[in-house]
Amino acid sequence: MKRLANGFRSLGLSLCASLGLLSMAGPAAQALPGQLNEEVEAWIQAHPTLRPASGEKLLVRKSNTPAQRFTFQASVFPPGRVAPVDSKGIIRSERLQLFDMVNGINRNRLEESLRAIYGLDIYQDYAQAEPVFSYPTPYEVREARDRQTPLQMALQGEIRVGNRFGYWLEIAQPADGKAYSGHLVVFAKEYLDKLETELRNR
Repeated sequence: MKRLANGFRSLGLSLCASLGLLSMAGPAAQALPGQLNEEVEAWIQAHPTLRPASGEKLLVRKSNTPAQRFTFQASVFPPGRVAPVDSKGIIRSERLQLFDMVNGINRNRLEESLRAIYGLDIYQDYAQAEPVFSYPTPYEVREARDRQTPLQMALQGEIRVGNRFGYWLEIAQPADGKAYSGHLVVFAKEYLDKLETELRNR
């Protein structure tokens, strides 16, 4: 349990504020989309923040309680819907997901987790990235209200494109109350059009 608690503290998933703020001096990223599975797996195994359990390779799960969970997954598939790929030996997207019913989830916590995992260079690429698509649009909000589909309104997200990678941030934000779940995906920029099209047509 002590190991799990330390991992959650590093990722901003502490049970109480007394555990301290997330350290902003994250390690330099050594494995990202475009690299071989084996390279990314070795990086995950040696990562001081991810700290995978025995048997975890490209997928790391941490859970302090059922109400607080963190997942990191490196995938051979591009972001969005699963689609055929030419080679399954190359990582195309990496996803970090937070679920916290105690403290809630917001954009800042996802961004801090990105920096904790990847370090300053990737964080700056994200921070300086150009937003290319945000949702829901005002039209989608009106449509969701008319159709009484609150889930459509709750999913708030953005795609950004940096010099090195694309980034997809999404938070499930109910109209009233606290958001408990969100994810941030780092992906190869060649899949930008695929992801944007899928989100627009979702």
